[in-house]
Amino acid sequence: MPTAMCRWAGVVESSLRTYLPMKSAAVVNFSSVPHSVEIREFARPEPGPDDVILAVEAVGVCGSDLHQWTGSHSWKVNYPVVLGHEFGGVIAAKGAAVRGWSEGDRVVSETAAVIDPNSPLTRAGLYNLDPTRRGFGYGVDGAMTRFVRVPARCLHAVPAGLLMEHAALTEPCCVAYNAVIQNARIQPGDRVIVLGPGPIGILCAAMARLAGAEVALVGLERDQRRLETARAYGCDVIVGDATEWAKARDGLGVDGVVDAAGVSAALKTALELVRPAGWIAKVGWGPQPLNFSLDPLVQKNVTLQGSFSHNWPIWERVLALLASGKLDVRPILGGVWALESWHEAFEKMHHGEIVKAVLRPAS
Repeated sequence: MPTAMCRWAGVVESSLRTYLPMKSAAVVNFSSVPHSVEIREFARPEPGPDDVILAVEAVGVCGSDLHQWTGSHSWKVNYPVVLGHEFGGVIAAKGAAVRGWSEGDRVVSETAAVIDPNSPLTRAGLYNLDPTRRGFGYGVDGAMTRFVRVPARCLHAVPAGLLMEHAALTEPCCVAYNAVIQNARIQPGDRVIVLGPGPIGILCAAMARLAGAEVALVGLERDQRRLETARAYGCDVIVGDATEWAKARDGLGVDGVVDAAGVSAALKTALELVRPAGWIAKVGWGPQPLNFSLDPLVQKNVTLQGSFSHNWPIWERVLALLASGKLDVRPILGGVWALESWHEAFEKMHHGEIVKAVLRPAS
């Protein structure tokens, strides 16, 4: 490009950044008191040297957003904070040290907004497990607004042809991938039960099916609508007691159980359903005390594996699955709402009318 043209392009880029709106609406969680979430005016952030400013095009509503909304969460929140950690958009501006990305690139972002680069876990690629890690939507401002500041290290390119409202759901898919593929030990032909038909539970069931397992998703009577969604992934669905399904093959139980229920008592059920020498992958959060003996874990020689978050290679694999169509998020997507209609979207998810909602900030 001629020098004069380069100078002109630089002026245009600078002008575009100048004319980005200085303030926009944001969904803000401002207190631990239940239902302390509202639309507030939010100043457009400025990028640090290693950051980009992302113009958010789609942001998923997570169960953790609902927990903060209802005040039922068990993690520390940096109030007030903009909600939203499942998101994608277009790079609107970038810091001086950012390389390999350009304004206009379509991207999604990981959730680990703040990490310690010198942590042994970070150096091992396990920055998701760094105890000092802070994420979007609770530790720093998230993406339920028009513009969000994102470290460039968090970015992944959105494959051509992948709709942004689908790409924005990469994050929960990565949670499921980590729990079921990375941390469990599924083999083709295994029988697996997933407890809890929330978004993560359904996606865990979908991942187990991709790995070649026979899968049953278990819920309660009130979960009927969400349970039906699992049929699109080739899963059996069970309301209530899953003992008969678990013991159908040889009477000993299933090879593995994914606990995505979000209540501690589900672990007791998992121990009853799993076979000796089987495994349990626990991905659901539950602050309640257990109040039961773990002796069956010992007696059955069961492997209990926790699973939290995800890291860079998992994101790349999941994006490839989404782009290829092997993993389809359309069955779980219950609709797309304008940011200002966040309350309706939250309510529909909270009451189990839909599995997953996506918000679209105004342009």
